[in-house]
Amino acid sequence: MPLNDLIAANAIMPTLRVANKKQALQEISEKAAQVSGLPAREIFDALLQRERLGSTGVGGGIAIPHGKLARVGRIFGIFARLERPIDYEALDGEPVDLIFLLIAPESAGADHLKSLSRIARALRDPKLTARLRATRDASGLYLLLTQSSAPHAA
Repeated sequence: MPLNDLIAANAIMPTLRVANKKQALQEISEKAAQVSGLPAREIFDALLQRERLGSTGVGGGIAIPHGKLARVGRIFGIFARLERPIDYEALDGEPVDLIFLLIAPESAGADHLKSLSRIARALRDPKLTARLRATRDASGLYLLLTQSSAPHAA
């Protein structure tokens, strides 16, 4: 399932080097600020607030941190491929090396949940995640995410 309406070519971090979850969220918040024009601190605070409810590490080395902000015009994402997996307090206890951040307007409601579901479904495809892990350039990662032919399983 292509994610081209959720992510832009300039929203890819192909070789993010971080030591822990907090640092990963800070760096990704900085990138989201560049892409959206919103303050990085506002994005970071929204992500931390969500993480307090429970880890967004969904298993299989994947995390989908997300948050809602009042000043966001539309739903958007940032994708990061980590150079080395980090402890993310994931549900399965495994370290995380693929992170797809999703930021939505406060009013997004069902669209926010649908977008999270689409990301989770796409990243559940082992062929796609293997290719994402093997690709080290932003354009290649962007192509995989936006032109993936992940199965439309229910």
